[in-house]
Amino acid sequence: MTTWSTLTATVEGRIGRLTLTQPRQLTPLGPVPLREIAEAAAWFDTTNASVVVVTGEGRAFSSGFDLREFANGHDGAMSSREQGDLGRRMAEAMERMRARSIAAIKGPCVGGGVVLAGVCDLRIAADDTVFSIPEVDLGIPLAWGGIPRLVRELPPAIVRELVLSCRPFDAHEARSLGFVNRVVPRDQLESAVDELATQMSEKAPSVVMATKRQVNEALEEYLAARNAARQA
Repeated sequence: MTTWSTLTATVEGRIGRLTLTQPRQLTPLGPVPLREIAEAAAWFDTTNASVVVVTGEGRAFSSGFDLREFANGHDGAMSSREQGDLGRRMAEAMERMRARSIAAIKGPCVGGGVVLAGVCDLRIAADDTVFSIPEVDLGIPLAWGGIPRLVRELPPAIVRELVLSCRPFDAHEARSLGFVNRVVPRDQLESAVDELATQMSEKAPSVVMATKRQVNEALEEYLAARNAARQA
């Protein structure tokens, strides 16, 4: 096990686990967690992990970016541009990670937490999950490349609604929209994720990586064609 200040990273066999460890604060994504997630993603590339489960300790997946970290007139505070850069680096590190990632989502999944879940390859949500993207209500844009990433997973009209209205949506709506692969009872989340992780870990890593690359390439071609058709 490797321990950072805000998360732990473990590998058993070919299954890795990245767990955010600030449960009292509902696992916020301030500057330190963002840096440490990126570092952990790179660390997993040095291990035998072919699958990494991403989750939060306690009752929440993540409460999103810690607003106390925004610049507010005192030295050492973080500007929105700085946190945006950190968030993008975190998201890109997760996407580059060789191991496939599974988000085990529960409780609050807010703002940047939605982005973190969205960069994972697969997502299983407990039935107590509540998603929200409250940035517009807070007077800040959704950063970290969140909107382009959401548009890859959801219809653009749905993304506009969720981002502009800031309304919460539950796990079952997220499933109906195609954002999560499966919804399970809260007490079955760990076993469901473990079962999927085990299934994926038993497959040839090179084949899984090639398949993921082909899916991503097909998606990029689809999005490019859709945008071209709209501009025609």
